[in-house]
Amino acid sequence: MNSATNDYGLWGLVVLNSIIFVGFAYSFFKPANLRDWRSFGAYSAFIVALFAEMYGFPLTIYLLSGWLGSKFPTVNLFGHDAGHLWWLATGQHGNPHFGAFHLLSFVFIFAGFTLLSNAWHVLYQAQRRHRLAVAGPYRFVRHPQYVGFVAIMFGFLLQWPTLLGLVMFPVLVVMYVRLAASEERDSEAAFGDAWREYAAVTPRFIPHLWKGDHDRPFRIH
Repeated sequence: MNSATNDYGLWGLVVLNSIIFVGFAYSFFKPANLRDWRSFGAYSAFIVALFAEMYGFPLTIYLLSGWLGSKFPTVNLFGHDAGHLWWLATGQHGNPHFGAFHLLSFVFIFAGFTLLSNAWHVLYQAQRRHRLAVAGPYRFVRHPQYVGFVAIMFGFLLQWPTLLGLVMFPVLVVMYVRLAASEERDSEAAFGDAWREYAAVTPRFIPHLWKGDHDRPFRIH
């Protein structure tokens, strides 16, 4: 294994990128209660752990170094490119930043942040009027902000998979499902039949993309 260079130990970049991606999400999500802070805190923990491995200490590379070193003996495992494990494991060549997994990761990350932004605007307006949020992305799923967080985290796992991230991801998804169920109980108590009618035709997380326009989710007129 060639270990001539080590591209890690850049803790300033860990802090900078964590602030950027946590702050960017905060500007769209704006937690307003304990439940919001729990969902936002889980996302933030994932982001910090991710960048700690991406630029600080490559725990996953270190733990897998024996296997990776035997499988890729000419690769400098502690160079930044090797951290793109999907790119490395599939035997691709060239710049990993232009690889399929990396480019696809940007699609998920961009879609996630776009969903967070659009959902927050709709939810903010609905809360001001004490009405049920059913416009924008809420026409297609009941919890677009949670879907946005999951899309962002999944995108980062496509770009830079880590053992900790792969363990955290399903745990966080389960947490978001439970938070969504708790949120729905509060919504039903607050809006009654309007909520039940909306929930009956609008899926929780996965939109009914195959439905026609006449089957679009519930609207309040």
